Amino acid sequence: MRTTIAEGGFLTATTGETRATAEARLRAAVTPHLDAVWLFVRRLGVPEGDVDDLVQEAIMVVAKRLSDITPGAEKSFLFSTTYKMSADARKRKKRKNEIGADHLDERLDSSPDVTAALDQRRALEELDRVLEDMPLDLRAVFVLHELEERTMAEIASLLEIASGTVASRLRRAREIFTKSFAHYRSDVRDDEVAS
Repeated sequence: MRTTIAEGGFLTATTGETRATAEARLRAAVTPHLDAVWLFVRRLGVPEGDVDDLVQEAIMVVAKRLSDITPGAEKSFLFSTTYKMSADARKRKKRKNEIGADHLDERLDSSPDVTAALDQRRALEELDRVLEDMPLDLRAVFVLHELEERTMAEIASLLEIASGTVASRLRRAREIFTKSFAHYRSDVRDDEVAS
């Protein structure tokens, strides 16, 4: 993804701040986090074909609101904005009830160990299914903690929620994940016995 931050008339500078200073602040606030934000949005269930657009829209929101954001809180604002936008995107996706483009062009890996590749693909598909069935508020905390390896304090800051709420959501998300994956492992064992 390549987003040109300085383009467009949406960047606003605070009183006493030049446009160049505002652009530099925006770059410093967004650029180091682009990869993490992109992956976060993807893991929240936004179809891969829509992730770039959503991240770019979030950057535009940050640019528009830059003068309102307390210096040092830009990262939290960016993550909380993408979280909220992802929730809206998921709602729209459910209303449309369409198949994502990422499912249209699935092909088997032609590497020598096709069985291992298939097993890995099935596990990733199951992870996606488990995450898809998980409520978004739990899913966001689970993804940030378990997959992105963020601390609970970081998650609380990024999502602008209380630390106790993070702990509670993580506990519930882990329960859902454990139950779902136990069911998956049981199905895999049954398939192996049937073979």
